Amino acid sequence: MTGLLCSPLPVLLLLLWPWETQPQFAGPGCRAGPLDLVFVIDSSRSVRPFEFETMRQFLVGLLRSLDVGPNATRVGVIQYSSQVQSVFPLSAFSRREDMERAIRALVPLAQGTMTGLAIQYAMNVAFSVAEGARPPEARVPRVAVIVTDGRPQDRVAEVAAQARARGIEIYAVGVQRADVGSLRAMASPPLDEHVFLVDSFDLIQEFGLQFQGQLCAIDHCGFGNHSCQHECVSTFGGPQCRCREGHVLMPDGRSCQARDLCNGVDHGCEYQCVSEGLSYHCLCPEGRQLLADGKSCNRCREGHVDLVLLVDGSKSVRPQNFELVKRFVNQIVDFLDVSPEGTRVGLVQFSSVRTEFPLGRYGTAAEVKQAVLAVEYMERGTMTGLALRHMVEHSFSEAQGARPRALNVPRVGLVFTDGRSQDDISVWAARAKEEGIVMYAVGVGKAVEEELRKIASEPAELHVSYSPDFGTMTHLLENLKGSICPEEGISAGTELRSPCECESLVEFQGRTLGALESLTQKLVQLTARLEDLENQLAIQK
Repeated sequence: MTGLLCSPLPVLLLLLWPWETQPQFAGPGCRAGPLDLVFVIDSSRSVRPFEFETMRQFLVGLLRSLDVGPNATRVGVIQYSSQVQSVFPLSAFSRREDMERAIRALVPLAQGTMTGLAIQYAMNVAFSVAEGARPPEARVPRVAVIVTDGRPQDRVAEVAAQARARGIEIYAVGVQRADVGSLRAMASPPLDEHVFLVDSFDLIQEFGLQFQGQLCAIDHCGFGNHSCQHECVSTFGGPQCRCREGHVLMPDGRSCQARDLCNGVDHGCEYQCVSEGLSYHCLCPEGRQLLADGKSCNRCREGHVDLVLLVDGSKSVRPQNFELVKRFVNQIVDFLDVSPEGTRVGLVQFSSVRTEFPLGRYGTAAEVKQAVLAVEYMERGTMTGLALRHMVEHSFSEAQGARPRALNVPRVGLVFTDGRSQDDISVWAARAKEEGIVMYAVGVGKAVEEELRKIASEPAELHVSYSPDFGTMTHLLENLKGSICPEEGISAGTELRSPCECESLVEFQGRTLGALESLTQKLVQLTARLEDLENQLAIQK
């Protein structure tokens, strides 16, 4: 089992001991204390009934080893498949018996495996103060235990990284058919202590023993005789040395050495560092180029755009899909050069219509993405026409952060919808294009093609995108990236000024005369070459 740190003899004895009578590990340096613990349980259709029953017994058994209480360990449980369901939040129960009763009444969802969605829910909801988690200033550890038996049907790496950045320690427990790569992408470092893989649900209690031991074990490192260069880890068998990320443990069991230059130095690469012998170089993702500093990647050709996103928040979308939509929006933001001088982004949610944030509010991609994740689902009707009117009359106004028309900054509207509008869209869709707004329409599921074409600018083939369901819409990103990014934009380093100012006219005249002079020189060179060719032909005759 990956991550099993105990020596063989104690583990064997514990496996032979009945669960209800297993000893509690306590003693000098015991690390037991207040803890907010959430179990994230896979109840997809691939988990057979008898396997789910084994997992249920595992949870009940593990609960009996915990010091449960309002001022000790608080426990919450969520289950997921294609959707996420809270079995009980951290604040629900303070007695172990009540928790066991809720777990025994648990009915599996038996659908898909949306593990990323479950992590998103745990991060934003299950570990919120409203659900019973203690506030960050209380410094109570937050621990999520994800138990799954298959490969996620959505992306987990990015959302798991966000959860870890918020201070949630993640244990990933894979059973039987679980994908090891996904487990490693979810878990907290060091992976050998947070990733567990067992051959069957019958052996899942092994993780329970190890997890219990990590919550409260004798602190062998506290005696000060370990001689570890970086860090000491206390295990059942005694102290073990561990190296910081990017380093490997040497044969002496105490010293550490950098794994490669990228992990051993502050390389500064924005996207990816690649070691090459005694040196390294930076790489950018496909479609983006490395800038002159050799570390940064260009964003959207460094073009200036005022971009307003209209996001459908109607009840047909459903909460779990709305979270996928927000994640999709943030993937769009990732390839934009968001800044006050570069691309400005605004977001409007429509059911009725609500401006979530205007164009002028946020100046970095990180701020925009955080605001997107904080958007709350409206869950009402589908008033697309009203949203288009709001965009034309308000969203692209200078009062809301749009740049003056005199600066010729492209204005782009992107409408995201999953169904037929309940009001007329034709008038304000046409008005938007008359106002010079370049319109894109993204449809999902039951979106109506005729309406998408009315919303979008011409040609429709370049401005309309469609995905049959929310889970597969990420393939639309490349099309949108190539469309929204201006092919010929004002560079981010260019100062934006009114073209009517005297200085701007003089500068334009100078650039024009310079271009004409360059063309004249090229014409002279071309004429000389033609004369030379004519002379050569005359000689050959």
